[in-house]
Amino acid sequence: MVACALCERRACSKGEPCPVGGPMKKSALEEYRKEDNLKLYRKSGALEVEGYMKYTRVEEIIKFAKAMGWKKLGIAFCIGLSEEARRLHEILEMHGFEVSSVVCKVGSLPKDELSLPKLRGEEPEPACNPILQANLLNESCTNLNILVGLCMGHDVLFQKYSNAPTTTLIVKDRVLAHNPAGALYSRYHLNKLAKK
Repeated sequence: MVACALCERRACSKGEPCPVGGPMKKSALEEYRKEDNLKLYRKSGALEVEGYMKYTRVEEIIKFAKAMGWKKLGIAFCIGLSEEARRLHEILEMHGFEVSSVVCKVGSLPKDELSLPKLRGEEPEPACNPILQANLLNESCTNLNILVGLCMGHDVLFQKYSNAPTTTLIVKDRVLAHNPAGALYSRYHLNKLAKK
């Protein structure tokens, strides 16, 4: 079992040898040498240097997609973040991309049909459809898909079915205004998590 998060030495950050990943390091290096991986890895490395402490995540997505030569971008978004998705869609189009965006409730099914728990008791309640979101963006032949606030688990299903690589712009966190890292900085949330 690997536990890098608990390591205090961090020899790897200085380029020093570390026992973790030993035999696998060679096979990972072989994967990086594959043409498509190498291009992606080099472009991401160049972007890190160029935009370090200068570019927002939205700017990074735009610059990275352009550097990769990607023309078609997809947005898979939660209906609760419709305004943010609309702004992103418009910004990406302004930068010359062909954009497809798909809301989570597209082709929604009644939660009863899949025996899903409901928030509102006996009222009919539509379920999100992350598999259909992925399939619709697959049909649009997107080069990169951007996740905007899909629920935990729905994001996993979306990524499982997406043909294009995905990146996350906004992570759903209803309690912390979509800033899940806040739970790792707040004494209140850390205490709450430690009790479980």
